Amino acid sequence: MLERLESIRERYQELNRLLSDPSVIADADQLRKYSKEQADLGPKVEAYLEYKNILKQLEDAKSMQAEESDPELLEMVKAELDDLIRKKKEMEDRMKVLLLPKDPNDDKNVIVEVRGAAGGEEAALFAASLYRMYARYSERRGWKAEILDANTTGLGGFKEVIFSVKGQGAFSRLKFESGAHRVQRVPATESGGRIHTSTATVAVLPEAEEVEVQIHDKDLRIDTFCSSGPGGQSVNTTQSAVRITHLPSGIVVSCQDEKSQIKNKEKAMRVLRARLLDKTRQEENAKVADARKSQVGTGDRSERIRTYNFPQSRVTDHRIGLTLHKLDLVLDGELDEIIDALTMQEQAELLQAE
Repeated sequence: MLERLESIRERYQELNRLLSDPSVIADADQLRKYSKEQADLGPKVEAYLEYKNILKQLEDAKSMQAEESDPELLEMVKAELDDLIRKKKEMEDRMKVLLLPKDPNDDKNVIVEVRGAAGGEEAALFAASLYRMYARYSERRGWKAEILDANTTGLGGFKEVIFSVKGQGAFSRLKFESGAHRVQRVPATESGGRIHTSTATVAVLPEAEEVEVQIHDKDLRIDTFCSSGPGGQSVNTTQSAVRITHLPSGIVVSCQDEKSQIKNKEKAMRVLRARLLDKTRQEENAKVADARKSQVGTGDRSERIRTYNFPQSRVTDHRIGLTLHKLDLVLDGELDEIIDALTMQEQAELLQAE
């Protein structure tokens, strides 16, 4: 481990030199590439230097212990040694986590698809609650959430809502949300006061750059049609909505959120690229599934991952057995406690697999 960290430190110093090189500064692509690599290595180098400092302090304390004869001072040195040994162990554990292989998509923006599933109108209302939860979480982290397409119901629910989240590390935090979410509550549509169970599905896709997914014009069929739902005079009068079919994969994407056909096409292409990248990822994951099947990861979308119980104000994540009795706060976007626990579980599994 220390040899790896030393080589990382040397590479970090080399990057410092490269980023001061006029020829690199003049090349925007190289500058971006080296800056990103340096930013990724920074926390590892910082931890390594802190660890080396702790080792130096340990060595000094042991020397002092060997030379000291005063009982009171010896007691102080022993307490310092115990503290340094604890810090050394903590730093070793932290460095092991920092050296774990990183998901190459972790820093990407994401496209999230939320759909009402079992439960009719109540499932659509729950899908709207999930959308608001992710939008509020994005606000809390300083990210930007933007609806790309939505299919609304008469009571303000979503049969389907597709939105993007732009921000540093968006995929690393939201990737655990893919799966089936279940709600238990008395529906707004139910007058008898009976508790119903409904579900909505969430898919979190890393947003793909154009260079990552090659899409040829000949592989696309693009249809235009009149948008429906709220939107003013252009609804049902202007062919602004766009449907794109990717012929080789059969993936169909439509977008009608904007009044401009050009903007709808741009948004639809963003969703299409994300779905094609996700399709490639799913195929790759299937190949290595026998070697190591993660209990957390991005999950199977048909798997029930979380239950939101309104009568008991309870949220339970079934993958890690975590239960929180603060449903209102979670639905208001306070997701970090759940996501941190899922991240720690994933790290523990990766460490076990090392």
